[in-house]
Amino acid sequence: PNNHLLSPEAYNQLFTMHGTTMIFFVLTPAIFGFATYLLPLMIGANDMAFPRLNAFSFWATFFGGLLLYFSFLAGGAPDAGWFNYAPLNQYNYSSSQGVDYYCFGLLLSGIGTVSASINFAVTILKYRIGSMSLKQMPLFVWMMLINSFLVLAAFPSLNAALIMLLLDRQLHAHFFSSASGGSAILWQHLFWLFGHPEVYILILPIFGIFSEVFPVYSRKPIFGYVFVIGSGIAIALLAFGVWVHHMFATGLGNTVNNFFAASSLLIGVPTGVKIFNWLATMHGGAIRFKVSMLFAIAFLVEFTIGGLSGVSFAVVPIDWQLTDTYYVVAHLHYVFIGGSLFG
Repeated sequence: PNNHLLSPEAYNQLFTMHGTTMIFFVLTPAIFGFATYLLPLMIGANDMAFPRLNAFSFWATFFGGLLLYFSFLAGGAPDAGWFNYAPLNQYNYSSSQGVDYYCFGLLLSGIGTVSASINFAVTILKYRIGSMSLKQMPLFVWMMLINSFLVLAAFPSLNAALIMLLLDRQLHAHFFSSASGGSAILWQHLFWLFGHPEVYILILPIFGIFSEVFPVYSRKPIFGYVFVIGSGIAIALLAFGVWVHHMFATGLGNTVNNFFAASSLLIGVPTGVKIFNWLATMHGGAIRFKVSMLFAIAFLVEFTIGGLSGVSFAVVPIDWQLTDTYYVVAHLHYVFIGGSLFG
């Protein structure tokens, strides 16, 4: 109380830039950067399938980040949250150019991310060494392959929403303006149709990394290799059936809520399978508590906390009470810091 270090406007800008930066310009590039280096080594390829596309994806992400941060010099950063909800993203409520730079920056970085995913998929499927079948691929490679298809399916929804928002702001279209016949809820549908798969885009490669770490430092083969792969595929498929649990408080009706509550509970099953695979791998092993293994164990604890706290959002009455509270913030940071960043 009575802390005037930041104005409300400055706080909203910093909050928005923090979330957008960490998700789109820290975690995603870090994961894809490690994958670009490790994938060819792990499958016996000389290089990525398309080196120039690889460079393009890097520079597209880099300049997307520059565009986003240029907004500070162009009248103010975006201030509608990293999720950029309507109607706050409309010109009447965000009259600075920050939201426009948000759209252009994320569009450019999204193009880079999709380009990189195409490159990963082609490299894995066509450029791995001839003696390596799909059943012999390292689990990190498998998770990156699944992840690539997840990106290709999820990002078009975000890109479409960003283009529609730019049309709203620059050409006076009314896709998300309720006052002019549009729908603010439409933005939430399009954003979370991308946004929840994005959670798994940021964690599936980490599952792959730790599926390599646990066997090495337990001196045992991974327990349930096929189940780790199968659960990864199941997560990717179910990821597109849970986005509405971000919207239970918007009044979509009991039928919709019940369906997405069930699917949100169901997606916890393949995630739990992986956790038990890792625990079974460590059980009876000659565990070496090196730094990598300590990070892996810390990940296991923190991600489990994040996962269990996330399950509560699938229970509609509980979700109604917790929506837009710091419980959501804590859950997200357990998953992204204790999960993705630790990886």
